[in-house]
Amino acid sequence: MKALKKARKLIENAPESSEARILSALVVALESDAQYPVNDLYKLNFNNFELALDLLKEWRLDRYYMSKVRLLDLSVQLGDMEKAAAAPAAVEAPAKAD
Repeated sequence: MKALKKARKLIENAPESSEARILSALVVALESDAQYPVNDLYKLNFNNFELALDLLKEWRLDRYYMSKVRLLDLSVQLGDMEKAAAAPAAVEAPAKAD
């Protein structure tokens, strides 16, 4: 199984885990050409650290375009969900009739 597919499955199966968040942030940074705090990779367990390294290798090769797109989409969705959960819910008070 390829690293892109393994990362996608990990994120799908446990989107709330710190491991999924770290890998998702890595994917988004790779796709958007943004900076990524490499020390976050050290927070992964050994197997997922190896997965992150394999993910970097596959991303560089860019052979698995469709898998990459699905993984990126899932990672962006997870980031959006986290932002929405962190934002305070805007509750509108009903207007009083005079």
